[in-house]
Amino acid sequence: MPSKKTTAAGGSGVKVVVSGKGGHGHATVPLLELSPMRFHIARILVPVDFSEPSRKALHYAKLFAQQFEASLVLIHAVEPLAYPPDFAVVPLLPPDVEEARTRELESQLAELASNVGGGVKTEAVVRNGRAWQEVVEYAKTGKVDLIIVSTHGYTGLKHALLGSVAEKIVRHAPCPVLVVRDEEHDFA
Repeated sequence: MPSKKTTAAGGSGVKVVVSGKGGHGHATVPLLELSPMRFHIARILVPVDFSEPSRKALHYAKLFAQQFEASLVLIHAVEPLAYPPDFAVVPLLPPDVEEARTRELESQLAELASNVGGGVKTEAVVRNGRAWQEVVEYAKTGKVDLIIVSTHGYTGLKHALLGSVAEKIVRHAPCPVLVVRDEEHDFA
């Protein structure tokens, strides 16, 4: 059985010396290289579009939040309405209709946040704009440590037409991103 001896080596920090049986052979390794990496995750951002894949990502986020004693921020972006370029006249919705739409989404997100449970502190944020940009901007300004986002797994033409919000978040996020796919085994 190898024996361990801890020594301090000048300014290089604490090292561990591992010796073999009978004191033959040894290795010196900085203690930091042997200790497990520690994560401090305080705020987790979860983009929600109310689909089943985003609910699966929320489930993962809840488990992470419980394990790390972190808080969750659920975010939903109200995308601007897009009209085909060949529309001669773009029908504009009155401002009160847009406000009512936003209030309804705020209510749905607040209800989802209140049902997370498990002792996890959760808040809901609704923003107006492109989903991936709003998520990335909030992550930058909201001191987010981790984003847990779902992907719908679109491929081919559907992916080309819709783009991938998750992919853009991964490319531009200021923090690590966990992507939860719809069709994968659960480790949670």
